[in-house]
Formats: sequence, C-alpha cells, structure tokens
Amino acid sequence: MLTITELSDQIREAGIEKGDAVMVHASLRRIGPVENGAEGVVSALDRAVGPRGTVFMTLGADDPFAWVNDRPEEEREEALADAEPFDCLSTPAAPDIGVLAEIFRRQPGTLVSDHPEGRFAARGEHAAHLVRSQPWDDYYGPGSPLERFVELDGRVLRLGADPDTVTLLHYAEYLADIPSKRTVTRHRKVVGESGPEVRVIRALDDSNGIAEWRGSDYFVDILSEFIASGGVRTGGVGGAVSELFDARAMVDFGVEWMERNLGERKQPNLSYP
Repeated sequence: MLTITELSDQIREAGIEKGDAVMVHASLRRIGPVENGAEGVVSALDRAVGPRGTVFMTLGADDPFAWVNDRPEEEREEALADAEPFDCLSTPAAPDIGVLAEIFRRQPGTLVSDHPEGRFAARGEHAAHLVRSQPWDDYYGPGSPLERFVELDGRVLRLGADPDTVTLLHYAEYLADIPSKRTVTRHRKVVGESGPEVRVIRALDDSNGIAEWRGSDYFVDILSEFIASGGVRTGGVGGAVSELFDARAMVDFGVEWMERNLGERKQPNLSYP
C-alpha cells in the first residue's frame, strides 16, 4: 500500500509541479491500494500541486432518468415528473466517471459548477474561477470551465484512465471548423429558484460525437496519435501508467485532427433542431 507521501512523490516524479493547475482522470483500481483510499489520492494530489496549485475534475451527475431524452421532446417533461431534481451540491457524480470523482466532490474545500450535464469540480488557488458561471447551453464550449482551464495553461494528468477519457477534447469540438456538427437537445429536472423545474439544454453531441467516424470513438484515436507525436510525458504512478500533457497543446492537436478527419473546412453549424 502506498502512503499519501509516496503517492504524492510519484505524482511529482510524473511531472506535476507546485502551482500547477491539473485536470485529473484516474482509475483507483489501476493505481492500487493507497493509504486512506480515494481520500488519500485526493490528499496526494493536493500535496503534489501545493497551496498555490489547483486540482480539477469532471463530475457529471448521476441521472437515473437519462432514458427520458431518448423519447420525443413533447413527452419528456411529463416523463420527468417523478425524477429527483439535480442539485449541484448534493447530486452524486456520474457513476461511469469513477469513484474518485465522487470522493473528490465530497471533500471539504471542493467547489462545483452548477450544471446537470457538464458539472466540474475544483479545489485550490483557481477553483472558484474555473467553476463559476458555466454556460447553460454549449456547456463545454466558449466560456466554459474547459476554456478557462486552457487559459490557465493547465495540464492534464491521466492515471490509468481509459483511452476515451479526455474530457478536454469536447472543448476542441466547439473550436473545430467542420460542417454540420451533430447537436442534442436534452431535458433535465433541476432545483430552480421557485422549486423543481424542467429545463432544456442544447449542445453539441457529447455522447455520440459531432460527426460520423469509422472508428468506435475518435477521442481514442486522437489521444493515440497525440501520444505518438511526442506530446505526452509517460511514467508510472502506483500500478497505473501516467500520461501528462499540456491542455492547450491537446486542444490544438484535437482541433487540427477533427478538421482533417471529420469534414472539410466550413463554418460550424451550431443551429439546434
């Protein structure tokens, strides 16, 4: 079992420096046993970036009523009648993001953004700046926590994460100049000023991709080619392979890749059905 100090030291050896703003995607299973479990991993990340640093994660939100958005739009509000409204402070993280995200959310000092689809959490120097005032529509695009993270010259640390786990590439989807991007319209029940209410969210399709691709998930291909280009520093943290890269470099690479592979250069179509 790694101690918190040992894990923090290994994160520093992977390339994280004091004062860094770092977005973390991690598999606890692949890291292996750590003192105090997931809370120990959060403590180790805090130590690695120091008091002037920032740790940033995607949370999403548990949504047992996600099936509603597969139904015709006119049926959705009624179908959501029995749904528990999303509350940014109490709704658990999306289960498929992993245990660490939920433990991170619960830690004293963690701040969260108020969005049921693209919720983020952060702690440290720039936490409040990252999670404030998230756009309701196009929540991964301009004005989003992802854009602010890039502007901070943030870095992404993947610790044994699945190859399709690069949330930052959703921001690149908004910047890429390709035609007829796929969009989605979703309905979510949320806590409003006067009580529970159903609100409509419109965004690029972050579930199936903004365009057809011959592979199963073009995020996997982008990451693979970015690693092959030499843009990633690899190492080991616990039992996990570590991958560290600059957020801005990944976004630039992702935009160029999407424009080259997903369509000819035209002005993006961001109209909604």
